[in-house]
Amino acid sequence: MPTEKKKGHNRYLTLFFTFLKIGAFTFGGGYAMIALLESELVSKKKWIGKEEFLNVAAIAESTPGPMAVNSATYIGYQIAGFRGAAVATTAVCIPSFVIIYLISLFFNQFLALEYVGYAFRGIQAGVIYLILSAAWRMLKEVERKALPMLLFIGTAAAMILLTVFAVDFSSVYYILICGVIGLMAYGVRRAATRKKEDGAK
Repeated sequence: MPTEKKKGHNRYLTLFFTFLKIGAFTFGGGYAMIALLESELVSKKKWIGKEEFLNVAAIAESTPGPMAVNSATYIGYQIAGFRGAAVATTAVCIPSFVIIYLISLFFNQFLALEYVGYAFRGIQAGVIYLILSAAWRMLKEVERKALPMLLFIGTAAAMILLTVFAVDFSSVYYILICGVIGLMAYGVRRAATRKKEDGAK
């Protein structure tokens, strides 16, 4: 019994420090943190596989709230239930809360520092690389089938065209539309399978 308690205790500590690290070093939020999330959760800790990570990323990005928080809640629950979800979610929020709180205490003085502005410009360039790197990794993991590739090409083309013509179109709509198309494709495939089974009988 003590051994089981110790293992459980160590599991919570591992969750806490893993997501504390993710919260502290994921500058840019959103897609910029996908690379670090994949490195920590898939490559190092091996808590989930690459395919499940793609699903987690899709769920975390399409549900309300920051991606890191949603991912932490999901992974924490998978590893250690409700308490694990609470520990992971709390840990990933602590760094940003502390940093923003400290900045708010002397916000105007902080922005007035010239080297701070240069530092943020450098961070912005790094964030662009992180987003592109994460997108490339996720693209390599996507199944090379007709529907996923058509959705990717169609979404990319729509985003480029709407950006060029300055049309305001929320990224949420892309997620919803692709989700609906995926459900429709699943329904058609399932109906075709049932038709074959009925024909075989």
